[in-house]
Amino acid sequence: MPVLVFDIETIPDVAGIRTLNDLPATLSDYEVAEFAFQQRRASNGTDFLQHHLQRVVTISCAMRDANHFRVFSLSEPDSGEGQIIQRFFDGIERFSPQIVSWNGGGFDLPVLHYRGMVHGVSAPRYWDLGDGDYNDSRDFKWNNYISRYHTRHLDLMDALALYQPRASAPLDDLAKLMGYPGKLGMDGSAVWQAWQEGRIAEIRDYCETDVVNTYLVYLRFQRLRGHLDAVAWAKEVTVVREALGRIAAPHWEAFLAEWPEA
Repeated sequence: MPVLVFDIETIPDVAGIRTLNDLPATLSDYEVAEFAFQQRRASNGTDFLQHHLQRVVTISCAMRDANHFRVFSLSEPDSGEGQIIQRFFDGIERFSPQIVSWNGGGFDLPVLHYRGMVHGVSAPRYWDLGDGDYNDSRDFKWNNYISRYHTRHLDLMDALALYQPRASAPLDDLAKLMGYPGKLGMDGSAVWQAWQEGRIAEIRDYCETDVVNTYLVYLRFQRLRGHLDAVAWAKEVTVVREALGRIAAPHWEAFLAEWPEA
């Protein structure tokens, strides 16, 4: 079964916030977002918007199959939000991979559910609970993408914390403790500002490095639970390093520079 590690980046759904609050067209996108942030802070002390008000601008993926490791993104401005989400679920439809995330159960997937519904996305394979039309659908009754304790979707943060939020660790910390680069140049809190400044490619690059950090942590988890021995683990890490080295892009050059071979 191929492995697909994914991560999303979002910005405030300015159009949706305008609609829900009947805001005048004279307000700028920045002012609309600030209105939503202030509402949110007043209600629960944080400006982190609800999942359904998060507009997806990038989904980055690291995919490992029997022959290749590759990193790619489904992003604006090449596609709109609905197209981005549909293409992600089309990949699940085609390959039925194990999907791996860091806090995907708490954030990424609920956002994709809500935003997918807004845009009329179809994702039958992803929602298969063992009663679908596929030949192997019955297997999904015991291992599907939706149930928390199944592994077709492995939320690494959730699993490593034994499903206890108070035990959760930040991906950046864990990656760096293992000797991986961690976050480079940006974090999720800076995405909205970067978007307003037109730095769309930078958001995509940041998201891609996040999925590679997640994949490297996943490989260490595979070693922890005995699915990879030391030799197999080292070979997989080399596959990642060599694949990134073949991509002529500044963010991968910076990533590799922060990741000593030792």
